[in-house]
Amino acid sequence: MQIEMTIKGLMVDPVTNTPIVILRDKEGQKVLPIWVGIFEANAIALQIENISTPRPMTHDLLRNVIRDLKAEVKKIVVCDLQENTFYALIYLSLHGNGDMVAIDARPSDAIALALRTRAPIYVEETVIDHAKTVDFTSEKTDADRLHKWLESLDPDDLGKYKM
Repeated sequence: MQIEMTIKGLMVDPVTNTPIVILRDKEGQKVLPIWVGIFEANAIALQIENISTPRPMTHDLLRNVIRDLKAEVKKIVVCDLQENTFYALIYLSLHGNGDMVAIDARPSDAIALALRTRAPIYVEETVIDHAKTVDFTSEKTDADRLHKWLESLDPDDLGKYKM
């Protein structure tokens, strides 16, 4: 089952200094942290903060190409988690013939595109369940510290992007 999520915040992992996108369901019951690259975090942050750039960034270009080809981003889905790597699909509706196409993407790129196109963000429930059992760090002590930190997060503290 797919669960609709929103971006609750962007933060930096205190253990690895890697940006994390925090997704949360509408009821606030399910949270999914996704570690992303610095450039992808920046692309997401620019859109969250409504900061325009003088020239189109890559995700702006992709949005423009999709729009100019008379297609529409219907949704993005974080659909899998394998070997500590998240996978996503971008679902495009092709207006010429009504077909739906699913395109493989990194979650960070899919999220950045979803923000620009106002498309909903979904996560497969199995991914959320699987992510709870995955150790995303190599050191056990770091993993314990990170899990405690993630569990102690107050959703209201996850506001604006800070790096």
